[in-house]
Amino acid sequence: MTSHLHEPPSIDEICANVKRLGYAARQRVRLYGEEFELVSDPFPEADGIAVNVKSKKGPNVRVVRLPATVLQSVKGRIAKAG
Repeated sequence: MTSHLHEPPSIDEICANVKRLGYAARQRVRLYGEEFELVSDPFPEADGIAVNVKSKKGPNVRVVRLPATVLQSVKGRIAKAG
């Protein structure tokens, strides 16, 4: 009897699923207690996934990493679908 091991999802697959959750350009989200307008789609950043955002507090665009809970949720959904 052989066991079937699932490969971990690719970064591109995780980014695509994060985008489907609503973390896509031109969306508004609340992260870390602050409301942001997303100005980019999700992308790999260091050991996580990030988005470029604009805050209501100022005009500057900055990079915000998505919380680990969002990424774990996406990875769980991918595993269940696979």
